[in-house]
Amino acid sequence: MTVCPTSASAAQIPISDDSTRELIHTVRACRLCQDVLDPNPVVQLASSARLLIIGQAPGLKVHQSGIPWNDASGDRLRHWLGMDRDTFYDPSRVAIIPMGLCYPGRGRSGDNPPDKRCAPRWHPTLLAQLPALELTLYIGQYAQKHYLEGFTSLTDTVARWAEFGPDRFPLPHPSPRNTLWLKRHPWFDDDVVPALRQRVQGLMAG
Repeated sequence: MTVCPTSASAAQIPISDDSTRELIHTVRACRLCQDVLDPNPVVQLASSARLLIIGQAPGLKVHQSGIPWNDASGDRLRHWLGMDRDTFYDPSRVAIIPMGLCYPGRGRSGDNPPDKRCAPRWHPTLLAQLPALELTLYIGQYAQKHYLEGFTSLTDTVARWAEFGPDRFPLPHPSPRNTLWLKRHPWFDDDVVPALRQRVQGLMAG
């Protein structure tokens, strides 16, 4: 069962930048995927943001609340970043643009992939609103396939994180469903997470 979008749920994400207010209003009114389910686009953006998070697509809890990463996956992601909720949900500092802006519905083995129509329609316009951007996190295979050259697998791409330079950082999805992946690849917690925190915290401090 899906939940129809409401102005109250969308309004829970503050908009601090007047120059992007109209665009975000337009995005949240998008009905591109209404042939699949009741849309509720979730995005956080301000032109002053220096960190961008590109994930997969909202889960059901995020779809219902209208707040990005407002679930167990978000808790783990904030732990990886060493970031509190106030900073994470400050659009003047952190932009959040998933590959699919709406919950894609449930499939046989979990949530469906992001709707393929979404990123081509909205990403170029949204990314153009981020002139101060210094670091982008590409979370999960869909973001990495779309944006990172030489993608072969998520594990290989995350293991090569240092090759993507100071402005791009690939990560696995922090979903509880990936706990086994994290156990099988202890180098992620040992090596990648500390480097990620150092980069993100330096950016936020600056």
